[in-house]
Amino acid sequence: MAVGKERRDFLGLALGGFTALGGVAALGAAKRTWDPLPSVKAAGFSEIDVANIPENQLVTEKWRGKPIFVLKKTKDMKKDARDIIIGKDRFFIAIGLCTHLGCIPSYFPDELKFKCACHGGQFDTAGRVLKSPPPIPLYIPPFKVKGTKVVLGEEGETYKKMKAAGLTV
Repeated sequence: MAVGKERRDFLGLALGGFTALGGVAALGAAKRTWDPLPSVKAAGFSEIDVANIPENQLVTEKWRGKPIFVLKKTKDMKKDARDIIIGKDRFFIAIGLCTHLGCIPSYFPDELKFKCACHGGQFDTAGRVLKSPPPIPLYIPPFKVKGTKVVLGEEGETYKKMKAAGLTV
């Protein structure tokens, strides 16, 4: 009879142990569902180092799942109030989605134009509409200049001034 009791005690402890492990696993899984996804964590702020970007060559980065166009302007390109000045250089930085239906325009460096293949919209090197159907210029994302880096997702002084002037759309 003592052997049966010991066996029952062992089975009870084993079942209790497995139940506790299952409970811990369930709590761990629940916590993972409450935590933000890594893509959401990474979507907050992004840094782009513009120090080594060649002139008149479009560099595309990614921020919050959207393409970000970074174009270092040449000295010959027309100056615009939407230009972002970092050091001695001027840059055009915008969300690379056409404001008509969200297609991604292509940059043509020889023509100094962005062209959207979906419906023929065109933008200049400041993101302003040259040819409809896009109703407004390309969006400039919130940014802050920090040395030779641009921090996307944070409103710096330059962005606030552009926003107050109605240039960021």
